[in-house]
Amino acid sequence: MTRFRLSIEYDGRPFMGWQRQSHGPSVQEALEAAAFAVTGETVTVYAAGRTDAGVHARAMVAHVDIAKTITPFRLMQALNAHLRPAPVAILACAAVDTEWHARFSCIERAYEYRIVNRRAPLTFDKGLAWVVPQPLDAGAMQAAAQSLVGQHDFTTFRSVHCQAASPVKTLDQFDVARYGDEIIISARARSFLHHQVRSMVGCLMLVGRASWSADDLATALAAKDRAALGLNAPPDGLYFVAARY
Repeated sequence: MTRFRLSIEYDGRPFMGWQRQSHGPSVQEALEAAAFAVTGETVTVYAAGRTDAGVHARAMVAHVDIAKTITPFRLMQALNAHLRPAPVAILACAAVDTEWHARFSCIERAYEYRIVNRRAPLTFDKGLAWVVPQPLDAGAMQAAAQSLVGQHDFTTFRSVHCQAASPVKTLDQFDVARYGDEIIISARARSFLHHQVRSMVGCLMLVGRASWSADDLATALAAKDRAALGLNAPPDGLYFVAARY
């Protein structure tokens, strides 16, 4: 039995999320079906994180155990062949120690959120970013975002369906940068609550258009109450970008 580490890119639009489920297609299901087609083995693919419906990944890290003798390169090529035409691609594949685990060995996860700040609708990137037509002050968003960095009770920014044992998380980075019409919001932490990044981004957008102040954001955090949330951003602009081990 060999454990393979996979780096995976996917467009989340056709999927109900990463995790296998009964009411629609998932990225995990697509990968497991491809692995069965390649090896004849029924396997489970474990990921560093679980993305929601419509959320994307540039470099999701996962692992799978395969009994068949196969090289990492051949496995990568074969999986990619059987994944077509689904928008999922294996970018890298390597054999690793069987004690290494994509989820439990991970010490930090990173996400990016894309906002396109313009009045015109998206054409090529429809479903791959959040279009906000009102002018946004990225500097004000960056300044306000820093109140969320560190260890806090993030109940306000937590989905009511979140299964985490505690709402207390440590946010290592939460930065906002503008590149022309595009605003990129970067978040890093050991782990995140369900909808945490999208909820924080939604409130930051309110700060950017001056509907909220930085104090309003800090007050929402201190409330520890989902009812204090200003806005939950759509999944379109969210990308899992890195896992650190």
